Amino acid sequence: MLFVPGDSERKLAKAAGAGADALILDLEDSVAASEKERARGMTAEAVREGSRDWRLFVRVNPFDTGLTVADLAAVVRPGLDGVMLPKAEGARDVERLGHCLDALEARAGMAAGSVRIALVATETPAAVFALGGYVPHPRLAALSWGAEDLSAALGASGNREEGGWTAPYGQVRTLALLAARTAGAAPVDTLMADFRNMDALADDCRVSRRDGFTGRLAIHPDQVAVINAGYAPTPDEVEHARAVVAAFEASPGVGTVGIGGKMYDLPHLKAARGVLERAG
Repeated sequence: MLFVPGDSERKLAKAAGAGADALILDLEDSVAASEKERARGMTAEAVREGSRDWRLFVRVNPFDTGLTVADLAAVVRPGLDGVMLPKAEGARDVERLGHCLDALEARAGMAAGSVRIALVATETPAAVFALGGYVPHPRLAALSWGAEDLSAALGASGNREEGGWTAPYGQVRTLALLAARTAGAAPVDTLMADFRNMDALADDCRVSRRDGFTGRLAIHPDQVAVINAGYAPTPDEVEHARAVVAAFEASPGVGTVGIGGKMYDLPHLKAARGVLERAG
C-alpha cells in the first residue's frame, strides 16, 4: 500500500505505475494545513477517474482534528475502494467511521458497504491499550501500525537499532499483528522511513512475512518491487504447499498425513492453502 500526497498530480502519476496493490492518497501528514482544501479537491478528482488495476484508498485526517467528516464528504464517491483512518483508538472508531460511510455511500448512490476501512492503530499510547478490543467488522479490511507518531508521543529519541525495532516498538508490532488477526483483517506492516536502503527493507520484509504480516506500507515507488517480492511465497514454499494440499485431498476425512517422514495436521493444511492463495 503506497502513500501518495493528495496534493501532487505528478507524484500520483508516477505512483500509478509502481506496481502497488493499493495507492493511499494522503490528506493527513503529507499535506500542509494551508493545502488541505486543495488536496481534497484534487483527491476527489482522482477518485472520479476511470478504471485502474490497483485499489484506491484515501487517508483522511484523524477524528480529533475536526477535519475527518469534510474529508469523507469530498472523497466518498464511485471509484473509492477504501478509507485509511490514522490515529485510530479502538473499535469505537471503526463503528463511527462505518456510520459515516453508510450515510455518504447512500448519498453517492453506491452499494452499501463498498468502501472498506484500513486502520493505523498504534500511533498514540492510548491506541496501544485499545488493540485488544478490535473485533471483525464488515468494512474492516486491513490493520497496520505506526512507529513514527508513537515515537513522538513517547518522547523517544529513536525506535530502531541494529537488528530491528527497539523493545517498545517490537512489542507494539506484535500486538498489532495479533489485533489484526483477531479482527479478521489483513495485518499490514508499517513503513520503513529509510526509503533508499533496499537491502534493509528486503531483510525486514522477510522477517515480517515470517511472523505473519501479509503486506506493507510504502512511502516511495522504489520500495514497491522489493515489498512485492518480500511478501510473495517462494517457489519452494508453493511446491511444498501443493504437496500438503494434495496429500490431504488424496486421503479425505483424515486429520493427519505423512510427507517425507514428517506429520502434517489440519493447521498445516490451512497454512498451505493460504500460501497458494497468496501465490495466486
